[in-house]
Amino acid sequence: MKPEEMLKTVKADQVKFISLQFTDVTGAVKSVDIPVNRLPQALEEGVWFDGSSIEGFARIQESDMRLEIDTTTYAVLPWTPPELRRARVFCDIYTPSGEPFVGDPRGTLKSILAKLDQRGWVYNVGPEPEFFLFRRNGTDMIHPVPHDVGGYFDFSANDEAVRVRTELMEALASMGLDIEMGHHEVALGQHEIDFQYADALRTADNVLTLKYTVKAIAAQHGLVASFMPKPIFGINGSGMHCHQSLFSKDGKNLFSDPTNEYHLSEIGRGFIAGQLHHARALSAVVAPTVNSYKRLVPGYEAPVYIGWAQINRSALIRIPQFTKGREKSVRAELRCPDPSCNPYLAFTVMLAAALDGIDRKLPCPQPLNNVNVYHLTPEERAEMNIAELPGSLSEALRELEKDEVLKEALGPFTYDAFTRAKWAEVEESRMKVTDWELERYLEIA
Repeated sequence: MKPEEMLKTVKADQVKFISLQFTDVTGAVKSVDIPVNRLPQALEEGVWFDGSSIEGFARIQESDMRLEIDTTTYAVLPWTPPELRRARVFCDIYTPSGEPFVGDPRGTLKSILAKLDQRGWVYNVGPEPEFFLFRRNGTDMIHPVPHDVGGYFDFSANDEAVRVRTELMEALASMGLDIEMGHHEVALGQHEIDFQYADALRTADNVLTLKYTVKAIAAQHGLVASFMPKPIFGINGSGMHCHQSLFSKDGKNLFSDPTNEYHLSEIGRGFIAGQLHHARALSAVVAPTVNSYKRLVPGYEAPVYIGWAQINRSALIRIPQFTKGREKSVRAELRCPDPSCNPYLAFTVMLAAALDGIDRKLPCPQPLNNVNVYHLTPEERAEMNIAELPGSLSEALRELEKDEVLKEALGPFTYDAFTRAKWAEVEESRMKVTDWELERYLEIA
């Protein structure tokens, strides 16, 4: 969309305000709102803002930042009232000298995608973000009780959550997401809305769009939508499995090779090998919270063990069953990411790990097709060279510290900002006293 086309569309949509959106290093969406009469100037000159208080941005003496609008991301926010109708655009961030800001997560992803573009390749991602709908308990507290009584793929004619999810799907479609399906997930109150895969940049934008749209519309129903990886003990947590593929610019799936035993090309096997090789460091970015590692435990369908398979969902990477005539559908499903991640940084390190495997021709291990890894003893897993993901965020951050490939992909500025924020999270959580500790130790200590 050219600037003049955007101005015509905004007028036709009767938009009153424009939200200029970007994220901090942790993935929190930030917004600078302008009245619509300021849009022509914003399109021509950008919009200046103070970045000194944004997580992972500039120091006080380097705080001036400029937002440059990506007109292709224009969408009306469907929950805003007509008299205050708002639209949003995602923005790229520049320094006063006109250079792309190295701490912009969206810019970090664009940087590695530009290198991929030089190869004539496109990185497609199709994520499956899961979330819970909860009721509030009073005005301030969230009582983690599921909003419905449905289970995996259950249908109920009188299920209020189905009506909310249907409204969510309609809103997301109006914002440009190509919705494929929505359904109950395994746990009570847990849902999933899937949208069509796209190139990694557009998909990352779509993940953020989905998250804040779900939260906004849930709030209108008096509900709290949570993308927290493990909000309730004892039931399945929320993941964001990512289906990935590499395509040539003429539309050929570079993963597909019908002559191979597993229908995987050399590029596809290298892609898998790279992500397995870097999996332990990768987890710090794709599962980036203290709570993430309460989901990544054996059981509850969460992937813990590092390996790949075609039909085995206990493996970290799954290759969905090949169907003859559907060569374009060959893809690698990475199952450890969760929706608390910053999608721009997550997709950056996922791609960097994969390209390292392709470029260095790392050997792809044998698939774990006939093995339920959860049922193996530690000795059996060691004999089969099956490693595990880190058991905590601190362990994952130490692995990331040793991984030069992923650190280079993030860049020194973003790596330092990200790890500084995450170590602060680890330290804060370490000092908190939990309900479990009180129940366990208060009277017996």
